[in-house]
Amino acid sequence: MDKESLYRKISLENDNKMIMIILDGLGGLPVNQKTELETAKKSNLNQLASESELGLALPISMGITPGSGPAHLALFGYNPLRYSIGRGILEALGVGIKVEKDDIAIRGNFATQENGIITDRRAGRISSKKNREIIAYLDEKINWIEDVKIKLFSGEEHRFVLLLRGGGLSDDVTDADPEVTDKPILYSKAKSPQAERTAKILNKFIIRVTEELSGQKPVNTCLLRGTARYPSIPSMQELFRLKTAAIASYPMYRGLAQLVGMDILDTGSTIREEVKTLKKHYTEYNFFFIHIKKTDSYGEDGDFNNKVKTIEEFDKILPEILKLNPQTLVITSDHSTPSTMKSHSWHPNPLLIKSPYNRLNPWKPESFSETECARGVLGRFYSIDILPLMMAHALKFKKYGA
Repeated sequence: MDKESLYRKISLENDNKMIMIILDGLGGLPVNQKTELETAKKSNLNQLASESELGLALPISMGITPGSGPAHLALFGYNPLRYSIGRGILEALGVGIKVEKDDIAIRGNFATQENGIITDRRAGRISSKKNREIIAYLDEKINWIEDVKIKLFSGEEHRFVLLLRGGGLSDDVTDADPEVTDKPILYSKAKSPQAERTAKILNKFIIRVTEELSGQKPVNTCLLRGTARYPSIPSMQELFRLKTAAIASYPMYRGLAQLVGMDILDTGSTIREEVKTLKKHYTEYNFFFIHIKKTDSYGEDGDFNNKVKTIEEFDKILPEILKLNPQTLVITSDHSTPSTMKSHSWHPNPLLIKSPYNRLNPWKPESFSETECARGVLGRFYSIDILPLMMAHALKFKKYGA
């Protein structure tokens, strides 16, 4: 029996509330001997840690740096090595696109190039308003490439979604993103003969966008990655008998939550607005996923101080969540994003879980930090086991076997 079959067999329905809070990219590496989490002034998180079980969670496996998609799938109890989901489909669902069976969705970044060299992969994180203006312009200029319909949709800041609609398309292509600056514009390659046509369409699109935006700054080209079709995946209701809701402002995370059957709640983009949404809908669901993005954004920008400030901002609002008194509360991350690396990393994620059934720590943790979590009673374990652990603490599993 695999784990999914086990979950279907032993899951119980009850009204106990579970909240999973993901501070995206939370983990870090020391600067002046302290990480961002260790530097932040966070009395509420520290107090909560002293009353909780602590540990470190590995998103995929030792030494593997995860993308946001597989890392979140693991958090929701799905094997990220079994379900390979391209980022494009997540972005598409997140911005509300109706994706048909034969469509191909691609996640796009507006970027800056000089003489064919990528100088900024995010075009200075342009405003979402500027994004919409550029998409409206390109939408008039690029409608078809050969006999493939081109559809464009704005995301947040520099992100957008490209949807290809036509026959004979494949998602078996490489990303057109060098992933670092000071490299030439990269074009897609087919990974199988059936994908040659799709790679050709994608590359023609990149050339057209670069031509249409020639002479503009900071947006004058684009990067494409995460080419994907709509996958088949069971819902969290099917696996865990949960009534689930997602509170997330960024399209990709809304898309991923929708893919596993969560209701997507309308919310603002600030932490305070997300907590307000939680309070408004608290009686309607028994599992809430709350996603906080800026810890990751500042990590990728190499902005240590603003990552610290985001943690401190969350800490100030945490008491409003604690007043709801959920049966089980988890605070962790999908992956680490040390500002010293300006990227995702393989380092395990600090995690705390609070419920009436916590074990006592052999010592009283002084803070919520990478160091204290490394000493925690939970030890190191895989992110795929976080949700089952929450289920157990919420008394939503019956005994397995005689």
